[in-house]
Amino acid sequence: MLRTNLSTRPFYNERAVHVAVAAVALVVLLITAWQISRIVGLSREKTDLQTAIQRDRTEMDQRARDAAQIRRGLDQRELAVVSNAAKEANDLIDQRTFSWTQLFNQLESTLPDDVMLTSIHPEFKDNVTTIKVDLQGKRSEDIDTFWDRLEKTGSFRDIDWSNVTVTEEGLRKVQMKAIYTPPTPTPAPRPASTTGGR
Repeated sequence: MLRTNLSTRPFYNERAVHVAVAAVALVVLLITAWQISRIVGLSREKTDLQTAIQRDRTEMDQRARDAAQIRRGLDQRELAVVSNAAKEANDLIDQRTFSWTQLFNQLESTLPDDVMLTSIHPEFKDNVTTIKVDLQGKRSEDIDTFWDRLEKTGSFRDIDWSNVTVTEEGLRKVQMKAIYTPPTPTPAPRPASTTGGR
């Protein structure tokens, strides 16, 4: 007897196909769930940031209103008196800490032989020390030399000369004004430590 297979459908492993489709669907479902949770998390984070920004803006506006109210309540005259008193106190502190020795040492080291100082007057204002000096010299060249030496020290700037007069003896009297910055003292070197051994 002759047997033939008259079936037109080929044989498929339907179970393996179902497993593969289910695996793909599971992966798609996991990715979708992760994306949804990520979107929800970002949305919550955005909401928190917007709330914090709004809270900070509200606090900033409130503080600005408080500051404006405080400024309106201040007596400007009293504030000016307090400010001036603070400046005077700072000037007094600068005057107490002013080193006359440093100033005299610098002037002496730069003073030519034929130039003589007749008065020195420092002024302290707004943390700036201004030195006013009256001097006299035999020749204008000596006074110019003094000027050059002062500038080279680096402690005197904005030097201004005024009221140049000549005495009956032929001496040139000059008033000098300059901004004075005391030199920074250099720390003394530490003595070398010596260790003795037996």
